[in-house]
Parts: sequence; structure tokens; C-alpha cells
Amino acid sequence: MGHWFDQNIVEPGKLPLLLALAAFVLTFAITRLITRMIRAGKGPFRNITPGGVHVHHVVPGVVLSVIGGFGAVASGRQGVTAGVCAVIFGMGAGLVLDEFALILHLDDVYWTEEGRQSVEVVVLTAALVLLVLAGFSPLGVNELSSDQQQDRLGVILTVVVNFCFVLIALFKGKARLAVVGTLVPFVALIGAIRLARPTSMWAKRFYRNRHRARARAVLRAYHHDVRWAGPRRRFQDLIGGAPDRDPAPVRKP
Repeated sequence: MGHWFDQNIVEPGKLPLLLALAAFVLTFAITRLITRMIRAGKGPFRNITPGGVHVHHVVPGVVLSVIGGFGAVASGRQGVTAGVCAVIFGMGAGLVLDEFALILHLDDVYWTEEGRQSVEVVVLTAALVLLVLAGFSPLGVNELSSDQQQDRLGVILTVVVNFCFVLIALFKGKARLAVVGTLVPFVALIGAIRLARPTSMWAKRFYRNRHRARARAVLRAYHHDVRWAGPRRRFQDLIGGAPDRDPAPVRKP
């Protein structure tokens, strides 16, 4: 295990990235825990409102991201300073992306349906960073035998082909399959060979005059959304908390 860690994490200079990912995930989890406690009125935590202005945690997140980002650029990829800056950057990124929906909508939508977008972006970001860590730096490791070089060449070709499947899945509007496909080889092939979602770039380009294919795509997307909407919402609620329910409409006499 120690040899694998040194060869694939330390030697290629990926230790700061690993520290940043750990800080990112941990900061997001702690932040969600605190905000859920504030929402429930439990614990010692309260919203920060100096002068009546609610300071969202995206503000210190931006500051930490700037400090950690510039510090990482200045310190390089090795040494204690690089690791510290990576942790600072990961913490800042966790705070910022936890309020991604607020930045996108320019409104306090943290506990609304739109706020679910923050959870999706955080999961997507963590998955992509994990992909970078899992890519064993085939061109950046020294002292490889000829057999190891051939194995790594095969890995490179596999990654390139799989990346093509990921791009096709994205163009077909199957973002989740594409994300999973970046981590598990050839999962994106499922999204690449199946019908595109009716609102995707692929459907607008290739289904324009294929009315039967477009109708099948609409029907399949409807059945898929009905089947998976509930589990997806429960997963998002488990991670980020359930959004506020819309108040019941008031009937006018």
C-alpha cells in the first residue's frame, strides 16, 4: 500500500490534490451539518448578521479560495506549504460550491428546490477530482519496465476511448451517466448508444427531422424521470437536507 501511495500519489505530485479533496468534502459535510442545526434551532450556531446583513458562507469561501489558490501557485506541487494551501483552497471551494445555487440564481435559494443544484455540483466536483486522483499519471512516473510502459499505454488508449463515450453521453443529455463513466470505464457507453434526451444538443441536431426518434426520446425520458425522481430526491435530501415546502396557495373567495 505504501509503495502504491508513493508511486501514484506522492511521486506524481498529487498529494496536495488529495488533501484539497479531503478538505473540500469534509468542509461541505460540516457546513451542511451546521446549517441544518441552525435551521432546526439546535446547538450554539446562528446566522452571522452584522448590522442586519446576512453574511453567507460563500463570502469566507471566496476569501479562502483566493488565498489557497494563489498560495498553491506560488508554492508549487511539493512541500508543506503546498499541502497547507491545498487544504485552504479545498475548504474555500467547499464553502463556495455549497452555495452554488445562490450564485447561479443571485437569490437565497439554499433551502428551496433550486438549492438542490448545489448538492449536485458538489457531488459532480468530488467525482471529477476523484477521477484525476484515480488516473495513475501514466506519463509522470519514473523507472518503469517495458511491460509496465505497455500496460500504461493500454490504459491511455482505454481512457481516450472512454472519454469519447463520455462526451457523447454529455451531448445526449445524460450527465450523470457521463460522470459515473469517468470513474467506471465504459459505463458512459450506455448513455452513448441509447436515445438522447429530447432537450439535449444531440436531439436538437440529429432528431430534428426524425419525428419517430424524437417521440421515443420524449416517452423514454418521461418514464426515466418518473422512475428515478424519487430516489434522486431522497439521496439529495440525505446529503443536503430537504428543502422547504412551498406554502399552500390561499384560495380567494
